[in-house]
Amino acid sequence: MKNIAFNLGMGTLFTHELDAMQNHEWIVLPLTSWLPDEYGMMVFLVFHIPFFAGLIALVSIQNDKIRIPSKLAISLFLIVHSVLHVVFMSHADYEFSSVLSNALIFGGALFGIVYLLYQYNFKEMLFKK
Repeated sequence: MKNIAFNLGMGTLFTHELDAMQNHEWIVLPLTSWLPDEYGMMVFLVFHIPFFAGLIALVSIQNDKIRIPSKLAISLFLIVHSVLHVVFMSHADYEFSSVLSNALIFGGALFGIVYLLYQYNFKEMLFKK
């Protein structure tokens, strides 16, 4: 179950970034918002190539000392990412208003939480007698 949750979390992140193109996310992000629209879009898009390649490499490597902490970091990122979207909702140019956009953003966070709960056995920790 934990691996299914993790993979679905990664899937929602990747799909969210497709949705981010439609919603002009580069206009809201501090690192790209100052760029002219065409350049901001290009930087945003091209950045995701090494970003996604790195994520895939980290979670598919055979070395547990790299793979397991990477899955932890990505799961935490999914949660932080959703919080950042809440913060940016008040931005005038924020466009993620559809049910699908929000399902991808907050669904990813939910999958991250589920993965963490299974990976770190929080059930035992919370309900210890």
